[in-house]
Amino acid sequence: MIDHTGIPVSDPAKAKAFYDAALGAIGAKLLMTVPAQFTGGKWVAGYGRKKPDFWLTESAEIGPGRHYAFTASSRAEVDAFYRAALSAGGRDNGPPGIRAHYHPDYYGGFVFDPDGNNVEAVCHKPE
Repeated sequence: MIDHTGIPVSDPAKAKAFYDAALGAIGAKLLMTVPAQFTGGKWVAGYGRKKPDFWLTESAEIGPGRHYAFTASSRAEVDAFYRAALSAGGRDNGPPGIRAHYHPDYYGGFVFDPDGNNVEAVCHKPE
């Protein structure tokens, strides 16, 4: 149902370093940046596996309260996402593990990005 989404970020360099590491661990990468002439001079970048699905836009208006979950193909990818995100400046918001209150095979790991957004990698497959 959702084709793409995005968030505002306060520091493009910090955000890029964080998302390069965290999303790289689950097979996604920076696929494009939009030329500044089309963005009012703001840094805008799209991440994904095949097309840009997740966008970062430089903005002074950021804030916590946003939650984004990224699909991982295995529990090992969730673990790798979590470790990479913490190593790249993320803060723990729940280590990888089963969240049976969602469903028996829900395996997720949660971190706060540099702007306080709650980001997660999740695998819905049984082990």
